[in-house]
Amino acid sequence: MRKFLAIVVCKLGRAVGTLVGKGSSMPGKFALKICPDILSRVQLPPCVIAVTGSNGKTSTVEMIAAVLRAAGKTVVYNAEGSNQIEGVTTTVLTHATLGGRVRADVLLIESDERYAAHSFRYFHPTHFVITNLYRDQLTRNGHPESVFDAILPAIHPDTELILNGDDPLSSCFAIGHEKVKWFGLNRCATDTETSTGVYHDGAYCPVCHAPMEYEYVHYNHIGAYHCAQCGHHRPEQTDFTATALDLEGGKLTLDGHFTVSLAFRSIYNVYNILAAYAACRLAGVPGETIAGTVSNYILKNGRMQTFFLGGHHGTLLTSKHENSIAYDTNLRYIRQEAKRPCVVLVIVDAVSRKYFTSETSWLWDIDFDLLNCPQVKKVVLSGRYCNDLAERFSFTALPQEKIQVIGDIPAAAAALEAQGDEALYVVTCFSDRDKLLDLPAVKKEAL
Repeated sequence: MRKFLAIVVCKLGRAVGTLVGKGSSMPGKFALKICPDILSRVQLPPCVIAVTGSNGKTSTVEMIAAVLRAAGKTVVYNAEGSNQIEGVTTTVLTHATLGGRVRADVLLIESDERYAAHSFRYFHPTHFVITNLYRDQLTRNGHPESVFDAILPAIHPDTELILNGDDPLSSCFAIGHEKVKWFGLNRCATDTETSTGVYHDGAYCPVCHAPMEYEYVHYNHIGAYHCAQCGHHRPEQTDFTATALDLEGGKLTLDGHFTVSLAFRSIYNVYNILAAYAACRLAGVPGETIAGTVSNYILKNGRMQTFFLGGHHGTLLTSKHENSIAYDTNLRYIRQEAKRPCVVLVIVDAVSRKYFTSETSWLWDIDFDLLNCPQVKKVVLSGRYCNDLAERFSFTALPQEKIQVIGDIPAAAAALEAQGDEALYVVTCFSDRDKLLDLPAVKKEAL
């Protein structure tokens, strides 16, 4: 009876929530109050794919869903990104019959990395993708190794892990686990010999803490690593591999056979595609179908949007606040993509969607020197934390005359609208994105 009641309450709550534009987690919260072990009482599909990690979860899940549907499979997933146990419960019960059977071929779950152990307490995925582990939300998460410790209890012995072989920390989940598949990127033209960025979280082995050696680095601490003391190293061969990459030309080759055209020419996007490719191949989808679906794929999650502001054609790149690698990736994209003079607007007005904090030390982990290039003519700093940004920029090599501080976001937009027609790049987070895009002067362009 509790199981039946929990499902009914969740379905009703979801229906009401849909009408008011909310309700992705609250129905699940009510269902868990009625029946705390409801997730152990439902009949799940034979394939359950979970995705977690510091960065790339939402984009990877969206691409996996698109590929599986293109292959004719029925997919249920938490598309709204509500990725803690309440949101997972809402997703599962909303798509379950009153008897508790989830009507799908595949259940696909984006899982918050800190709370995966709670979400998977009563069931376990058949496949578990772990994208990466980086510095992220210091106030909430602390060090990436703390996040590793939080994910570890969520891993069941029967689950097949799909791991980023190029990440020295998340690859440690393979230690003592029998079912592991690897994805990775072979050496490519954009690699460096040493770590990029203003810090190096891969300097020491996560297993024995001895100095780590690198043959090459794709970005930050992601690459071909080897510990001379304990032997922890990148797998000699990855099961699903980006065998060739031409970021300039926007071409990616998977396993030497399948060519993908990149709508977003970022190495970050390459890893999201790789993770999705690995999961879908293991779910039985042919490589040709995967490549055809993700070629020129435009994400629907709003991470990248184009618009017009006066004479400027703008590109908004969503970075996750408190996550320096997300920023570095977008700044690197601007440096690479801007072929003519451009202006960059950086907005930090709210640090988090879930809690208030004025903690901005993470700004010092961002490699803002990536904007020190001839094509960037001006950098405008805006939002509540514009002065924190200005202080950080004062320690870069950018000429100070290129930097302008306009704290009020509408005022910053008006100043940009009134002059120039350069390409405009905006770097901000989900919390602040619409504070610019919803201004009357901004004309959004459909991608």
